[in-house]
Amino acid sequence: MGTSYFEDKLREVLITEEQIREKVAELGAQITKDYEGKELVIVGILRGSLVFAADLMRQINLPLVLDTMVVASYGMSTKSSGIVKINKDLETDITGKHVLIVEDIVDTGLTLSYLMKNLESREAASVKICTFLDKPERREKDVAVTYRGFEIPNEFVVGYGLDFNQHYRNYPEVAVLKPEAYEQG
Repeated sequence: MGTSYFEDKLREVLITEEQIREKVAELGAQITKDYEGKELVIVGILRGSLVFAADLMRQINLPLVLDTMVVASYGMSTKSSGIVKINKDLETDITGKHVLIVEDIVDTGLTLSYLMKNLESREAASVKICTFLDKPERREKDVAVTYRGFEIPNEFVVGYGLDFNQHYRNYPEVAVLKPEAYEQG
């Protein structure tokens, strides 16, 4: 795609729109098969997972409930503090239900490790993770990712819901920013 606004700020595209469409369809088909006959609750982690969660849900051919959470572990820093704060909790009672956390990216694993324990303590039948992107190089806490879209190198990426300073979420592909874009904000 690309408008000059985006192209001037991006170093390279890592994942194209077509690759995203194919992977989301594949994940949706697998989730449909794995959760057949179960009560599924999709928990989208806002804001980053919004685009992925919306596309993924449309590929899951089962009745499901959608809820969202806002969690933060970064504060004002770009490095994870390991301290997780729930800024918006679930409205759905997940007792006895199968929960699928839908995340934009698994990085250090600190936030998801906390979130898994938190949701499991609410007596869900199961809690699993579906992530659009995975950066295993950065992992500090081991988390079991059941459904993975793409494994990526340790680069700062934007697009398809991922942002830099709240911008670029609407870029339809996944790309690496040029250094100048960081400096300009």
